[in-house]
Amino acid sequence: MLRAVLIGTICAACAWTADPSLETTLAKMDQASAKFAGLTADLRRVAHTAVINEDSVDSGTVTMKRPRPRDIRMLYDTKLPDPKQYAFDGRKGEIYLPKVQTVQEYDLGKYRGLLDQFLLLGFGSSSKELENAYTITYGGAETIGGERTTRLELIPKSQEMLAHLKRVDLWIADTTGVPVQQKFYMPGGDYQLATYSNTKINPTIPDSAVKLNLPKGVKREYPGK
Repeated sequence: MLRAVLIGTICAACAWTADPSLETTLAKMDQASAKFAGLTADLRRVAHTAVINEDSVDSGTVTMKRPRPRDIRMLYDTKLPDPKQYAFDGRKGEIYLPKVQTVQEYDLGKYRGLLDQFLLLGFGSSSKELENAYTITYGGAETIGGERTTRLELIPKSQEMLAHLKRVDLWIADTTGVPVQQKFYMPGGDYQLATYSNTKINPTIPDSAVKLNLPKGVKREYPGK
């Protein structure tokens, strides 16, 4: 009897030490989500291709703006290794290739459901939204770029999403409640790692800051049409 009580007490203690870390992080994300209007940051991305065991790396600056809930607009201005710009407004995606003075435009309407789930991943998303779309577990405390974070492991609940994305790890800053790093695990062993630094939350962001800044005479293409 005494042994059973002791085992039960130990198990309860173990559960207690795990749950508050997750709950505390989700509470911080809720606080950040309630007032999130946008951010600017430096961004470094690593894309790993498993079949050839090779990484491709780019870096630049990212600007996000959320004028309304579930409405994220973004511009990623790549500086290295090749200048490019990626713009997203929820309905379409654009890629500007300055070397050939061309914009590639993609209609994202048919992927809206998948995009909504991607957009939940840490920027302006509440814990309820995350828990509706993902099974969330506590991954532990880690330091990324000198910043203390809590890592969350997310598994999509949607079978449609699982066909494209097997798992996501989010490293949530203990101070701000927004991601410092994201890792997307794709089928076949590929992954993408995004690391944010010099992040400024809720600065004044004009609409023009999340749109492509194009010179005259740029050609526009519509791949997939």
